[in-house]
Amino acid sequence: MFELVEFPPLEWLSALKVLFALCIGHAVADFPLQGEYLATGKNRRFLIRMQDPARPQSIWVVCMTVHCLIHAGAVWLITGSALLGAVEFVIHWAIDVAKCEGLTTFNQDQVLHVLCKMAYVGIAWAGML
Repeated sequence: MFELVEFPPLEWLSALKVLFALCIGHAVADFPLQGEYLATGKNRRFLIRMQDPARPQSIWVVCMTVHCLIHAGAVWLITGSALLGAVEFVIHWAIDVAKCEGLTTFNQDQVLHVLCKMAYVGIAWAGML
């Protein structure tokens, strides 16, 4: 199998490469791969305000799930760890719901996502994965 990065990282430079790759994966999944439909569809509060019959409030669960699966896939592809992909799915869901519910800002949301990536790399580098 082709390895984009060494995972788990064995030295600090490898750890930085993994973190960089995870941040790139996050940027791609959160911006071009999300698109307008998922960005608005995953936000329950926005859907309520829109009152668009073509986008009922109930679609938010599906849109949020698809968005988080894209992120989980990016983490899994980069690290080769299905476990980290599953962890990313759950944590990304929680962080994005908090943002969509107005509990965090856009910047706080992005910082939390990067902190998760840093934690994945740290846990793997420490040999706990």
